[in-house]
Amino acid sequence: MPSSTPPYQQITAEIRARILTGELRPGERMPSIRQIAQRWGVAVATATKVMAALRDEGLVETKVGAGAVVTAGRGQPAARQRQADTPKPALNRGKTLRTAIAIADREGLDAVSMRRIAAEMGVGPMSLYRHVAGKDELVMQMADEVFGEVELPEPGPDGWRAKLELIARRQWELCRRHLWLPRAVSFTRPLLAPRVMEHTEWTLRALDGLGLDMAIRIREALTLHALVVSASLSMAQEAETEQETGVTLDRWWRTQQERTGALLGTGRFPLLAAIATETVSDVDALFEYGLARHLDGFAAMLKKM
Repeated sequence: MPSSTPPYQQITAEIRARILTGELRPGERMPSIRQIAQRWGVAVATATKVMAALRDEGLVETKVGAGAVVTAGRGQPAARQRQADTPKPALNRGKTLRTAIAIADREGLDAVSMRRIAAEMGVGPMSLYRHVAGKDELVMQMADEVFGEVELPEPGPDGWRAKLELIARRQWELCRRHLWLPRAVSFTRPLLAPRVMEHTEWTLRALDGLGLDMAIRIREALTLHALVVSASLSMAQEAETEQETGVTLDRWWRTQQERTGALLGTGRFPLLAAIATETVSDVDALFEYGLARHLDGFAAMLKKM
C-alpha cells in the first residue's frame, strides 16, 4: 500500500537521517531545490517545502557564496534552545519585506515562502498574514520595495535619449542587485505597485513633445524595460547555475576548451573562431549594445515621422 506520509515529509526524513548520522557533514553543501526535485521526482514546490522544513529544524542554513549547507550545530537540542532563547524581533510589514528580499537575493524567488520568512524572523507563519495576503501579493510588494531604491530625477537630463538611457541603466543596476526581480515582472499582467508604476510614468513623460500617440509611448516604455529584463535574466540564470553546481562561468569555459577547440578547429565556423570568449559572456556589454542599437532605431523612426 502506498504511504500516507506526504512526499515532502518522506524526503525530509531521509535527508535528516543523512545529516544526523554524519553522512552529510557540518558545512557540506546541500542538494539544491532543483536537484532534490530531480532526484526524488517531485515538483519544485515540494522540494522547496523540504528545504524549509530542514531549515526550521536547524539542520540547514544559508551561507553567502555557498548556498544551503548543513549547519554546524546539526539541529542538536542545544542549538535549538539557543534559537528559542533569542528574543523575537518586532513584526511589521517593512521587516517582513526586507526578510523576504534578503532570502530572494541569496537563494532566488523559489526559496521565498511564508513559512521560510517566518522561520527567519522567529515567528509563526500565520502572523505574517496580517501584513501580506499570500505569495503573489508578497512578490508584488517585494518588487515595489526594491523599485523604491532607484531615485528618478525631475525633470531629468535634457533630451528623450538621455532620459531613456538613464532609466534603463538604473533599472539594469537594480536587476543586478536583485537577480530575482525580472521573474517578478509581467508585461501581460503588470504589477499594480506604486513605485513600479512611477518608473513607467517617468518613461512616458520622457517622450513628451515628440508628437507620439500614447500607444507608441507605452510600447516604447515596455520595450525598453523588456530589454533590461531579458539581459538580466541571463545574469540570474548564471548565478542560479553557479549556486547549484558550484562551478563558476570561468571554470565551465575551461572544461569546454577541448570540445570548443575540436568544433572550431574543423574550419566550419571561421567567424565564430575569431570571437573572444569574454565577448560572449560579457552581459554588461551586451546590455549596453542592445540599449544603444534600440535607441538608434527609435531615433530613426522619429526622423521618418
